[in-house]
Amino acid sequence: MSSDPLLIVDDDPQNLALMRQILAAHHRLVFARSGTEALAAATKCWPALILLDIQMPDMDGYAVCRALKADPQTAAIPVIFVTALSEVGDEAAGFAAGAVDYIVKPLSAPIVQARVETHLSLVQTSRLEQSYRDALAMLGTAGHFNDTDTGMHIWRMGAYAREVARSIGWNPAACDELYYAAPMHDMGKIGIPGEILRKPGKLDAREWTVMKEHARIGHGILSKSDAPVFKLAAEIALHHHEKWDGSGYPDGLLGTAIPECARIVAIADVFDALTMKRPYKEAWSVERALATMRESSGSHFEPRLLECFCEILPQILIVKADWDEREAAGDSSDGSVLAQLASTI
Repeated sequence: MSSDPLLIVDDDPQNLALMRQILAAHHRLVFARSGTEALAAATKCWPALILLDIQMPDMDGYAVCRALKADPQTAAIPVIFVTALSEVGDEAAGFAAGAVDYIVKPLSAPIVQARVETHLSLVQTSRLEQSYRDALAMLGTAGHFNDTDTGMHIWRMGAYAREVARSIGWNPAACDELYYAAPMHDMGKIGIPGEILRKPGKLDAREWTVMKEHARIGHGILSKSDAPVFKLAAEIALHHHEKWDGSGYPDGLLGTAIPECARIVAIADVFDALTMKRPYKEAWSVERALATMRESSGSHFEPRLLECFCEILPQILIVKADWDEREAAGDSSDGSVLAQLASTI
């Protein structure tokens, strides 16, 4: 039996009894006999799904559905209209009010059961996807827990990387995957001592050797999963400090031997690092940052990708302004970031 109840709304006791007969064996049920009762029940029992009659005396089902969708607390609850109104216009009005489905009376038990199970499955899928996104956000944050970076750096950098990938022809799904994978590029820093991560001055040779291990540590953590986004994140974590001329680490890869995802992230990461304020430096201007990065074209960065980054600078600056505004508003807390991520794809 499902944990979250179904809310059945109908002013006719016989219809409520029939719905009980059809659904009670596999679902917890809550009943309401008017629109007013339905709205109260929705915020009391938090149903997984609402089956709603249209023709009711106090407020019709359309009005109830619109009220549910207007309230942020109940807007996400799916509503199925169950009604004797069978004209095309009636069904269209139901969908316009915010319903996800429309069942016409007289009721067929197999149809009701099938529609309910379909929409409950969609609810479960949506919840799993949200949990997945939350986990990605939390892992990205964990990688910078002891670092001096502000919370927005990793998400802003991921957004830059997505813009570059889009501009060179990656498909939309791959671009979004990069957006979620890129913030985990420094996951391995979780294994680096805090006194090294937070040291305000230059690292000595021993400290630098320890710091460089974060690439392999991050890869080791993220490669435990076969999920595509984690496989991409593991590849980025391992290679985002490689350089186009082969002078990077940990493997000294040269040119196109460096995965393209890591080459993109390297540009996005350095640009954001230069243009953000840190405890040991002020934020550089965009012009100064780009001039410095151009000096490293062909050595640190792939010339083609750096040129692409410069060509799409208007889009990059829109992304920067958006995330800078959120940071200035104090939205860098973990909870705020999770909410923002949920709304960005």
